[in-house]
Amino acid sequence: MGKGKIAVQVGHATITASEETRRHHPEWWKGWFNEGQCKVVVKVNSESELHELKRQADELGLASAIIHDSGLTQVEPGTATCLGIGPAPAEVVDKITGTLPLL
Repeated sequence: MGKGKIAVQVGHATITASEETRRHHPEWWKGWFNEGQCKVVVKVNSESELHELKRQADELGLASAIIHDSGLTQVEPGTATCLGIGPAPAEVVDKITGTLPLL
């Protein structure tokens, strides 16, 4: 994916996961929102890694959302392009993503 496409997918993931957090962990969401809405973007090597990270987030009770593209531009329809996790306490999110390289 091109840089613009990646930015849009990250935006979709951020909004979707943050709305889930707002509903299920409002105290986490409020802290994140009031502190500047920090986002960290890391990369994985495969769609299967996205699904494994989603499973881990679910196990820890974190809000998470896999974004599937509609396929109108650069990827096939239904392709999982991005995973949003949180917002949540950094030490909890780091258990899942802390060893991944930054994008």
